[in-house]
Amino acid sequence: MSETVRVGFLGCGIVGGGAARILLEHAAEIEERAGVPLEIGRVAVRSLSKPREVTLQSETWTTDPWEVVQDPAIDVVVEVMGGIEPARDLIVQALKSGKHVVTANKELLSTVGREVMDAADTAGVDLLFEAAVAGGIPIIRPMKESLAGDRVQRVMGIVNGTTNFILSRMSETGESFAEALTEAERLGYTELDPTADIEGFDAAAKLSILASLAFNARVVAGDVHREGITTVTPADIRAAHDMGYEVKLLAIAEIDDGQIAAHVHPAMIPQTHPLASVRDVFNAIFIEGEEVGELMFFGRGAGGAPTGSAVVGDIVEIARNISGGGRAVGCTCYHDRARMRAEDDAKVRYYIVLSVRDQPGVLASVAGVFAREAVSIASVRQEGSGDEATLALITHSGTEGQHQATFAGLRELEAVKGIESTMRVVGTSEG
Repeated sequence: MSETVRVGFLGCGIVGGGAARILLEHAAEIEERAGVPLEIGRVAVRSLSKPREVTLQSETWTTDPWEVVQDPAIDVVVEVMGGIEPARDLIVQALKSGKHVVTANKELLSTVGREVMDAADTAGVDLLFEAAVAGGIPIIRPMKESLAGDRVQRVMGIVNGTTNFILSRMSETGESFAEALTEAERLGYTELDPTADIEGFDAAAKLSILASLAFNARVVAGDVHREGITTVTPADIRAAHDMGYEVKLLAIAEIDDGQIAAHVHPAMIPQTHPLASVRDVFNAIFIEGEEVGELMFFGRGAGGAPTGSAVVGDIVEIARNISGGGRAVGCTCYHDRARMRAEDDAKVRYYIVLSVRDQPGVLASVAGVFAREAVSIASVRQEGSGDEATLALITHSGTEGQHQATFAGLRELEAVKGIESTMRVVGTSEG
């Protein structure tokens, strides 16, 4: 083994460029922490003419990622190119050839993570992914190591900065979803196609990784029930404020009797809850452990510098292991496949807005539907005059199946003109 750990990059965009810059600018301190000098050996990019955040010798750059993976002098491969292919093939080949890998690729880990993690175990090398969830917030390592002596019961968080910015704007300025999305795009907080963010795909991928670590079972993105924020209206947010709530896109995973439930959806959360005050593009993850109680991790969930810092942290850990002959803790997914709770059995509370005819007996007929499905009403408020009124209700805890049957029953009532809004309520004493 050489005295210098040589690092190769697959990608040098926002995250890769941030990590490479930190390695160069903080080289002396990083060497002290790692116990060995680190050097950038090869960097693969799509275009050699594009301006980069770092300046390296011309022979370091290449447009062929396989030159990085197949270079015998490279000890650590950093994959920050994104997507599943060709990232999967490159990572697996790097691991098989005895190279350690650092990745920030949540999409890959949440879909084919088992394959790459098994390849790392077979080769006896490290695969680290702190930067795959919540940018610069240290959450992966604490869950794998610091909480190894506890039983995590629930993980709940805001893990997508774009949607949190949009909902924060809607809450603070009264803007519509479309207006807040336009502002997010203007500020560069969205991808060219914002679908992965606003429809919850990004948050679902991150939650699957967190749930796998929290409950020691492999949860994939397809296991996560997902809803986006495109249907959230200013009226929903005003109503939430009137009742002492904020609206957030929440990623929630919990375990009960060995069964895991994982959801991403907009929800009303009490303004007294720590997550309610997380605004702008910040992320926060709230963990409930059997012994430790409640913990919250908060910080910048995206960006080149924060996420690059997490990448470098993984590189330093690997360098220490190379120097000392150890190995990092891999995925703590000891059970090959998670036991997922049926969606209809999930415990939920709902906020419901009904447009109804303003006539005698309406409230009784609505209450009858709830009673028939054994869904208890916690509060009800009626507004309006003339021929039409609005009923706003919050339910007590019941199952998703009970609530969906209730919604179906309400749509069949002649007195109900329509269900204007439904949104889950979380963070209360009931859930």
